[in-house]
Amino acid sequence: MEREPAHPHQEMQKALLPHHVAIIMDGNRRWAKQRGLPSLVGHWQGAQALFRTVQSAIHLGVKVLTVYTFSTENWSRSLEEIQIIMTLLRIHLNSRKAQMIKEGVRVKTIGDLSRLPVKLITCLEEITKSTSQGKNIDLVLAINYGARDDMRRAFMQMMEDHEKGHLKKEEITETLIGRYLDTASWKDPDLIIRTSGEHRLSNFLLWQSSYSELYITNTLWPDFDEGHLKEAITEFQKRNRRIGC
Repeated sequence: MEREPAHPHQEMQKALLPHHVAIIMDGNRRWAKQRGLPSLVGHWQGAQALFRTVQSAIHLGVKVLTVYTFSTENWSRSLEEIQIIMTLLRIHLNSRKAQMIKEGVRVKTIGDLSRLPVKLITCLEEITKSTSQGKNIDLVLAINYGARDDMRRAFMQMMEDHEKGHLKKEEITETLIGRYLDTASWKDPDLIIRTSGEHRLSNFLLWQSSYSELYITNTLWPDFDEGHLKEAITEFQKRNRRIGC
């Protein structure tokens, strides 16, 4: 539900900041269509919004920001649009590399990267290596990511380990399954934000979002800014997270 802007007295409480925020960045094409512009412009502005949000998250004290960059379902789009998205991602990552290093951003990826263009894979490997010492925030790019595929690959690896004698079925717990998922390096997201008003997870972090708080905003992704992030976090802090109750 779209909220009114937070009032001055509704300040965020530093002690209750979400450690891990995940965002379903939705609305690039709609934003462009509303303005009579090609989808390319919407994706470009969406990339701008991403790096604007990274800076806002650092400023607010968020430590992990996971963003749904390209899903396993996005391959159903036109070849032209897919190429545009891949090229824009590579251009923006390269152009922002020095800035991210300076700001202490550590870039990581989740998803099956094997299907991506070679140039983008090389770019992601380079940016991951270059930013590896970042201490202020982990920017986790979910690229060719789908939660069901994440679990499928995890279960395949578990079966391989079982066949090799490295894993007994009695040892399988929810915690152990989590260690096989792409997100094993991070705690589950405290808050998941979805832009553009859609009320679904769209195959994003299904296992990891079991107890995440969901925040839906009608704002289209290219218009998302620090004010919107503050509103989402302020709403998160008002909720009583009664896990298991």
